[in-house]
Amino acid sequence: MKKKDITYYWGDRSLLITLGNRTDSRVRALYIVEFVFTSCMATIFMLQAMPLAHNPFHMVACVGASALYLLAAYRFLSRIFFDERLLLDQRSLTIIRKTFFGKQIRKYEWSEIGALHYEGKPKKTDHPLKGHTFDYLGFDTQEHLIQSLHHNGNLYFDTYEGRIHFATGVYSWNAEEMVQLMKLYIGSSLQLGPEWKEMLQEQGYDD
Repeated sequence: MKKKDITYYWGDRSLLITLGNRTDSRVRALYIVEFVFTSCMATIFMLQAMPLAHNPFHMVACVGASALYLLAAYRFLSRIFFDERLLLDQRSLTIIRKTFFGKQIRKYEWSEIGALHYEGKPKKTDHPLKGHTFDYLGFDTQEHLIQSLHHNGNLYFDTYEGRIHFATGVYSWNAEEMVQLMKLYIGSSLQLGPEWKEMLQEQGYDD
């Protein structure tokens, strides 16, 4: 599944930004590996549980195998069919996240949220084997991928509920354009963190 361009739909009273699923292709490959591995483990448990023959241990193993199948399918489908959208109007920002199993909608009034910040990929210490010819297993690359698996989004703002992350897989080259259009539509209602000034100047944008 290839990443699609971020699209903007301008309405009379709202701006809809469709981010889609911007997960890195290597991370998608890990999703597939995890699904296959978990399914194989579940199959092993299921085969060990057969025949049931009213054996309590076999029945427990069968239930466990079924739970693993469901967990593997749920995690895989939720990640692969993930879709994220932002809906802006003059009063609020709505974050819409869709998966294969449902939709989550969270709405925040502009007056209740703090400045918008860009976080990007979290910094990390390089693996000791980075750059060595004998790092055959690619431990440094694996650490980067593991971070991507657990990253919730590259933009965030603070609310009374705590820090809210969104815009998964949206990095600086897209975030700068997106924030400029958000600012153009919302105006002073959208407050920006100090990091944006330097970022936007580097790209030649005017305030």
